[in-house]
Amino acid sequence: MSIAAFYKDTGDEPAISFELFPPKTEKGKLAMFGHLERLLSFQPRFITCTYGAGGSTRDKTLEIVGEVKRKYHIPVASHLTIVDATQDDLRDYLAAAQRDQVDYIVALRGDPPSGRSFFQAASGGLRYANELVSLIHKEFPEFGVAVAGYPETHQESTSPDDDLTNLKRKIDAGADIVITQLFYDNEDFYRFRDRCDDIGINVPIVPGILPALSLKQVKKITRLCGSRLPKEFESRFHQKPDDDAWQRQVGIDHSAHQVEDLIKQGVPGLHFYVLNKSESTTAILDSLDSLGRLSV
Repeated sequence: MSIAAFYKDTGDEPAISFELFPPKTEKGKLAMFGHLERLLSFQPRFITCTYGAGGSTRDKTLEIVGEVKRKYHIPVASHLTIVDATQDDLRDYLAAAQRDQVDYIVALRGDPPSGRSFFQAASGGLRYANELVSLIHKEFPEFGVAVAGYPETHQESTSPDDDLTNLKRKIDAGADIVITQLFYDNEDFYRFRDRCDDIGINVPIVPGILPALSLKQVKKITRLCGSRLPKEFESRFHQKPDDDAWQRQVGIDHSAHQVEDLIKQGVPGLHFYVLNKSESTTAILDSLDSLGRLSV
């Protein structure tokens, strides 16, 4: 099935998907699959798995998505970046993904590897994500393609308009859906969605949701990706700075309110960055189910 087809005629129930990352140990892998089994009760349409900079998790990424598909018979998507990769490297990865019956590719430029402050194309490689989308679309057309969008603008963009123009290039190159970077103020997403519509981006735009686990954790993540924390959200963490359960519940409550509002505003889907855990996302989805927002 086309990845875009998951988001057609969803009514009041958005299509749900989850993102994993390759565990470093066998113990971590077993724990991840335990959490995934709980998450699968919410009937996600597909599962994605991240891909390390420079291909550092190449084999692990394919291992995880392959095992998820074989074990649970659910569509899977592998991330793919162009960092430190020649075009032949990318073709080799895509061919391996094809052999492993991966369904979709999340096509990204990728962040510079540790120790580098800026992106530099590999010799014989690509410079931009739209070039990767074009390569996939032309040479591996059986893959559906998702790309990243940035409600608060990519940190390296010269302006919001420039960032949106770059996103339009990815869509014009053949991308099927946009999955957004995490955000904590829905108004940022709604403005982004409206601006996408104005520029003629007419594919499904799926909000990415990362439930915060603590103030320390969410500050680190937002610092890395350039997202902001609403003042009232941050102030709740400060009420009980040493209470781990409180910190986690603050994150759950905020994301639950975000998700409920997003559904009311007609988003076609929700993509959860679950960090290989299930508790926070499960609590959010359980609360939506109790409100009649989901049927699971």
